[in-house]
Amino acid sequence: MTIARKNKGRSSWAVMLGGIALGLVFASAASAQPSPITLATVTEEVNQKMVKLFGPGGFQGVNSYGTGILVSPDGYVLTVASPLLDMSELLVHLADGRRLTAKVIVREPELDAALLKIDKVEDLPAFDVAKAAKAPLAQPGDWVLGFSNQFQIATRDEPMSVQHGVIASYSKLHGRRGIFDAPYTGDVYIVDAITNNPGAGGGALTNRKGELLGLIGKELRNSLSATWVNYAVPIQILASFVEKGMHGEYKPIERPKPTSGPGGYHGIILVPDVVERTPPYVEDTEPGSPAEKAGLRPDDLIVYVDGEKIVSIKEFRNLVEKARPGSVFKLEVRRGDKLTSIDLKLDEAKKP
Repeated sequence: MTIARKNKGRSSWAVMLGGIALGLVFASAASAQPSPITLATVTEEVNQKMVKLFGPGGFQGVNSYGTGILVSPDGYVLTVASPLLDMSELLVHLADGRRLTAKVIVREPELDAALLKIDKVEDLPAFDVAKAAKAPLAQPGDWVLGFSNQFQIATRDEPMSVQHGVIASYSKLHGRRGIFDAPYTGDVYIVDAITNNPGAGGGALTNRKGELLGLIGKELRNSLSATWVNYAVPIQILASFVEKGMHGEYKPIERPKPTSGPGGYHGIILVPDVVERTPPYVEDTEPGSPAEKAGLRPDDLIVYVDGEKIVSIKEFRNLVEKARPGSVFKLEVRRGDKLTSIDLKLDEAKKP
């Protein structure tokens, strides 16, 4: 009996020691595994690759702030082609708090995208667009994250907002701003989160690992349903624009010239269009014309048409040629040092 008890005790100790040793092996194996990727980690990494864009001030209806994505360590930034880029001084706030200036390198209205360059920077964290473009497209139901400086939530080293949602669909964009169709009509990710807010254009849409999926677009209404649409342009569509733009090789897409159509009559006499982007100053109005009745005066500068900034006579004429008689435009004109709102209703085209 005594011997049996002793053997039993030794057996128990052996089992216990074996269990401890096995536990140490599993603990060691677990510690060797990489730590799981958390949302906080992804958010921190993505924020380092984002910039906040600021202008010196905007007119009514145009934000003086926006968002951009770093696409190279030497300071190239991908963003949307917004009126913010027409301002005289464009400031960039980096994630480390630095406040620098940037200039527009190239913009493509047909993609609604632009490429900027920050001077005198290097070794910045940036998305690898070429690598991201080789990945397969995201699918409906995939979880996504939207990063942007919507509502000017951040400056300097403050982190941007992050929203989570899923890809609702992958389809053509049917967008409209006021009475004007969006310039880009290609494929987009439709997102079920409210990502496209003021200042969010140019933000990043990523997967849960922080890998770049697309560029968050502007605030647009769906022309089919008249509801606001939240979307992002897939990075696969923008990759060539980014790559060629950084090497100075990008050639803007040629757009067909507007054909003459049932354009309405407005009676505005603009100053001579002598340079490439002559501002749309009013030289005079024809007697009895819609322009005279609306109250337009000589030296008025047409700045916005239905909330869209107009920077040249060509842009203004292109819009008018597409508008039918009876269309009503809400103009914002600069008169002296003030903005004045004017409703201009087009009349039937004058017969020769």
